[in-house]
Amino acid sequence: MKNKQYLVTGGTGFIGSALVQRLVKEGYDVRVIDNDIRGAKERLKDVAGKIELVKGDVRNPEEVQKACKGRDSVIHLAYINGTEYFYKMPELVLEVAVKGMINVIDGCIKENVKELILASSSEVYQTAEKTPTDETAQLVIPDPLNPRYSYGGGKIISELMALNYGIKYFDRVIVFRPHNVYGPEMGWEHVIPQFVLRMKSLCQKNKSQKIRFPIQGTGKETRAFCFIDDFIDGLMLVLEKGEHLSIYHIGTMEEISIKKVAEGVGKYFGREVEIVPGEAAKGGTARRCPDISKLKKLGYNPKMPFHKGLKITAEWYDKNSGRVRKIQ
Repeated sequence: MKNKQYLVTGGTGFIGSALVQRLVKEGYDVRVIDNDIRGAKERLKDVAGKIELVKGDVRNPEEVQKACKGRDSVIHLAYINGTEYFYKMPELVLEVAVKGMINVIDGCIKENVKELILASSSEVYQTAEKTPTDETAQLVIPDPLNPRYSYGGGKIISELMALNYGIKYFDRVIVFRPHNVYGPEMGWEHVIPQFVLRMKSLCQKNKSQKIRFPIQGTGKETRAFCFIDDFIDGLMLVLEKGEHLSIYHIGTMEEISIKKVAEGVGKYFGREVEIVPGEAAKGGTARRCPDISKLKKLGYNPKMPFHKGLKITAEWYDKNSGRVRKIQ
């Protein structure tokens, strides 16, 4: 495995850059393709001289095929993430999803790349019948008229294409589903960064000890957050030991309410928090937690408790609050 040459699409993104850095640390040859629409090459500054960085777009078949040339494996991460984009730019989310997947598969076939590792999402099963949720959960698009499902729909299409083309054209295809991965520099369109920025602003405007903090929903909604270092540990196990045509959930089983997230952010700023419930986002889910038994059998053991990871993340966003960057 150590001689394997990887192409990472979306390698300047949050998860992509963390993966690239780990692959380089482990001694692999890594090429990255990204157009930086959501990523930033600055994330890779520590390994800039040790990787090949290609400025390219997965929607462009020629650029993707060229990037696949000479590679043993493609790890396909390029996508439009961030809940606000699902609602505001569903056509862009789907364009990157579908064209990107087609071009990656075509590029691999034309350049004889026999391994494809696909990043999917917990959004493919949306609101599962059973929580914690394992890899056999039914894939669902509850309402095609809700633009939110542009994200989950694109991921379902990607999974179907990767696994079915994998039967005929690849020696090894694996799908992994990240579950609420977080950490410093994760982007700005997610619950933890948004809570930190909003809490900081409210604290600056209000000097009283208790902060009234509006949220979407009741605050009882839960997620199982996975710190980026733990997530990459899990992904490296998938790369090393994952089986052909298999799906793996990567995350933790430490379920946290959104109310506790807000209170934790308030604690970082030294304030008490009074939750002000609001209307829930249409299409959201009340509870999400992965069953990670399958990955644990490969040796996975996440180590970062949420309260510690939240403090690390909140501190980064507090110090870098002037760097907000969004797709134009």
